[in-house]
Amino acid sequence: MGSLCKIFIATTVGLLATSFAAASATTYDGEWSLHIASSSSECGNGQTVSIDISNGNVSSSMVKASGHVADAGSISVTPVSGIKRATGLGHLSGISGAGTWRGALCSGTWTASPN
Repeated sequence: MGSLCKIFIATTVGLLATSFAAASATTYDGEWSLHIASSSSECGNGQTVSIDISNGNVSSSMVKASGHVADAGSISVTPVSGIKRATGLGHLSGISGAGTWRGALCSGTWTASPN
């Protein structure tokens, strides 16, 4: 294989990899609404929280939250409100998401939709 052909293939592969990484890292960017349900009526039910995703990083102006969304859509998030803390795991697609969450005394499910 000629050196010019090798350079062309290497350049093409590099450009495609860069384009794919840039597209996948921002696929889930934007504001999302999380609808939180609890398995126990004592823990409350039906709360909605807004989160922001930027370059795969999760934050919220409503509660103290941190987390990450992987390129394939798996999400992990830890919201904190006062002394209450929970961990949520799940998956996002381009138009929805779902998962589970667990705190010290409560647990449940969540669904998400982009705003």
